Formats: sequence, structure tokens, C-alpha cells
Amino acid sequence: MEKMIIATRKSALAVWQSEFIKNEIEKKHLIPVELQGFKTKGDIILDTPLAKIGGKGLFTKELEISMLNGESHLAVHSLKDVPMEFPQGLILAAVSKREIPNDALLSDKFSSLNDLPNGAKIGTTSLRRKMQLSILRPDLEIISLRGNVNTRIKKLKDGEFDAIILAMAGIKRIGIDKEVRYIYEFSKDEMIPAMGQGVLGIECLNKEEILEKISFLNDKNSFIETTIERDFVKILEGGCQVPIGINAEIIGENIKIRAIIGLIDGSKFIKEERIIKLSDYKNAGVDLANEFIKKGAKELLKEASLMG
Repeated sequence: MEKMIIATRKSALAVWQSEFIKNEIEKKHLIPVELQGFKTKGDIILDTPLAKIGGKGLFTKELEISMLNGESHLAVHSLKDVPMEFPQGLILAAVSKREIPNDALLSDKFSSLNDLPNGAKIGTTSLRRKMQLSILRPDLEIISLRGNVNTRIKKLKDGEFDAIILAMAGIKRIGIDKEVRYIYEFSKDEMIPAMGQGVLGIECLNKEEILEKISFLNDKNSFIETTIERDFVKILEGGCQVPIGINAEIIGENIKIRAIIGLIDGSKFIKEERIIKLSDYKNAGVDLANEFIKKGAKELLKEASLMG
């Protein structure tokens, strides 16, 4: 293989992620890697919540078509945006070392969640974040916020919101911390992250030549944690259309798992936490999902999807 081509979205965060993987591959294999930019449907339709227009697969479809047409070899995604199923011929080949998976509240006026006044306007499109915010602070006015990171920051600066919520991983990767006065990092007990948050997922053509080149990118701990998280969501058949949070964290020889599902307004929810042995990770996501189902998770998610 003389060179590799990465299909990427054109947003600042997507380009940073693709550039990071490009540099890793070039260092490892001493072959040139090019980026090919695309605008996805998710980047174009900004006035409608993702849940109403088809979910997070809208951020990957154009990149997948590019790979299947032979125009590129791989694509780098935020793993939380990667659907459970892949088109024939494509595969999730590697998951990167995890950046901080927590969510964060960004504001130029207020230093923490508790500092926000009653009725403060908070920007987020995530149903998962909206649910957990509603549980923590039911008085807040939560308003849909779409667009790339720079667009969201501008809306905050322009005074459209008192605060917005973003992933800490993206904040760190593209240096947003220098642009906003206050960044309050939620603990995982306050707000359980999304499946795969903080991890890059490398999707590629299911060809041995390509798989061999990128296998070194796969991080063992991230693989274990995200296997649990993705299995949990897959069994519950949950995506961005329903409020669902799941995080697995390796701590020594154990894994701490936190999970939550519920209604968008936070009026009903199921929240669980458990610690398992590291060696028991393979069935952990499925087992936890089945426990949630016994407690009424399917019915609750169906109710949540009707509310959305």
C-alpha cells in the first residue's frame, strides 16, 4: 500500500481526530496519509434534533459511501457517534486510548451547575444530557443546540445561552478551554457519559491489508470498556433517539459500570452502578441490559421515544 486516505467530516474536532490518526499511522508505517473532507447530512441539517432525522448515523453515512466506493480506506469517528451495525464490507477495526469521558458545563457567567440561577438557559441537543440535567436541576430551561463546536461556542458568547454542555474530550482536543471563562466538569455520578464517549472509533474496509496497518491503534482498556457499553446499548436497542447513558471504567482488576435510562424530562428513570471483575467483561454489558429490561427498561425507552 503506497498511501492511505482517511475520509473525514470537515468540523474542527473531526479534522483534529483524523489528523491525530494520520500522524500515528505515518509514524508507524512511514507511508503518506491523506485526508479527504466531506459534509455529512448531520452537518447540514442543523435546525432539527438528531433523534428526529435519523440519529447519529447521519454523521457517518457519507464517509462509509466513500470507503465502499474505493475513494478512501478508513474513517475516524467519535465512537459515541458510531451506530451498532455496519454496512457490509465495513468494520470497526480499532478503538483509541480514551480521553476523559465526562461531560462539562461551559459558561462565561457561572462557575458551576449550582451557580446557575433558576430558569437559566442551557444548550444541548443530547436527550441523555437533557434527562440527567432535568434530574439534577428541574428548574432549568434546556434548549436544543446543534452545530459544530465553534458554532456552539459562538452562540454561548452571543448570549443565547447561560451555559452549554459539551464533552470534555472535545474541549481538551481542540483547546476550547482557552475560549470560555468557566468549565465545570460533571462527575460520572452526576452525569453518566454516552456510550464510547472520549474514544475514537476507526472504521475501515474489511480488507486484511488495511486491518494490518491500523491494528496497532487498538487500545486494550478502551476495547474492554466500550465492548461493555456498546453491548448494553445494542441489547436495549437504544441510540440517540432515547436518553441512555452507560460508562465502564477499569479500576485496577475491577470495572466500575454506571448506567441510566429514562424519560427526557427526568420524571422516570432507572439508574444502576456495579463493580465487576475485569475478567468478567465479555458478558457484562448484555447482563446489565437484561437486568434493566427486567426492571421495565424497554417500556420506559418506548415511552421516551414517543416523548422525543
